[in-house]
Amino acid sequence: MTTAENIISFDRDEMSQHDKRLFLKDLQTVLDEYFECEDDSTVEITRTEKGFLVCVLFSSRRIKNVKHPL
Repeated sequence: MTTAENIISFDRDEMSQHDKRLFLKDLQTVLDEYFECEDDSTVEITRTEKGFLVCVLFSSRRIKNVKHPL
C-alpha cells in the first residue's frame, strides 16, 4: 500500500468527526472564494444504493462577485 492508500480508505461506511472537520476545512477555502461565510459549516453523509449522498450546509451573508478571466 502507498502512503495515500493508508490515509484514504474507499471502503468505509462512515467518516469520523475528525475526518469531517478536515474535509470542511479544505472545502472552506473554495467556499470563501464564492461566499462570505459564517463558521457553521456541517456535513451529513448518508449511505445510498449507489454509494453516498453528501450534504454540506453553511450560512452565507452574501454571494461574492466572481471575476472572469479575460
